[in-house]
Amino acid sequence: MKLPEFSEYFSGEARKHLLKLLEVAVEEDGPDLTSDGIFSPSDTVTAEIIAKEATIVAGLPVIPIIMDLCAVMPDDLGYTWQALASEGERVAAGTLAARISGSARRVLKAERIILNFISRVSGIARLTSEYVHALEGTGTRLLDTRKTAPGLRYPDKYGVLCGGGTNHRRNLVEMLMIKDNHIDAAGSISAAVAKLRSVYEKCPPIEVECRNADEVREAVACAVDRIMLDNMHPEDLQTMLALIPAKIETEVSGGVTLETIRTFASSAATRRLDFISVGRITNSAAVSDFSMRISQDFSNRRNPQ
Repeated sequence: MKLPEFSEYFSGEARKHLLKLLEVAVEEDGPDLTSDGIFSPSDTVTAEIIAKEATIVAGLPVIPIIMDLCAVMPDDLGYTWQALASEGERVAAGTLAARISGSARRVLKAERIILNFISRVSGIARLTSEYVHALEGTGTRLLDTRKTAPGLRYPDKYGVLCGGGTNHRRNLVEMLMIKDNHIDAAGSISAAVAKLRSVYEKCPPIEVECRNADEVREAVACAVDRIMLDNMHPEDLQTMLALIPAKIETEVSGGVTLETIRTFASSAATRRLDFISVGRITNSAAVSDFSMRISQDFSNRRNPQ
């Protein structure tokens, strides 16, 4: 699957949210009094970002955005940077992922923010790739959920794409999802679907979460776009999937682990299961370990008396 360009993915609303969270990250650090007190404005360094373990690299294009936000003063020295790995690339421990050269004060102020971002997004990509690998050959695609860290929705879901997964909905606008609370409030699936289609002139795609065969039949009769089979055992899926025509997408969610995901995907005997959504690829992914190695010879600097 071809990855979207970073600039393409983080455009419009996504870029606005990205800039907002990075600005907060810079602001919460405050000025780097240690580096400002030790390094002069003319001191420069070269920094190499290194993967300390095998992982999937993701998030490197955030480096210049953070570096721009970390200018210490208006006349701060410029910087250069170079990605040494591709987005979504699987790398071994010890791989150089990127190189940055510029003001020592600026690089050191940006160091932890850059590493935090890349480590998190790469960790999500790595875990996602493990689930995607478990689904190989089944024709079923892995979906993420909205179980992301507050404020990190877009980076987390970008990490899923870098790991070979598929985004579900990035917000509550891209798809309408009718769950048990909506069904109970409306009185039925049919009433809930009809209400939404009457309210929105250009109604987004509708997905319905179904708890039993009767609800599946009702959702099919409403010709919704996708049916989610929630918290069902693999042995029950074949019966449920047989009720759903191929023109309606199918999704399984709830209780799926790395060890069981292939069993769920293989339960579809009469028709292919289109998607399996897994919240833990974003809410439980361990960060990947990256470090920044700084190099510069300051031996000729005169120590203050």
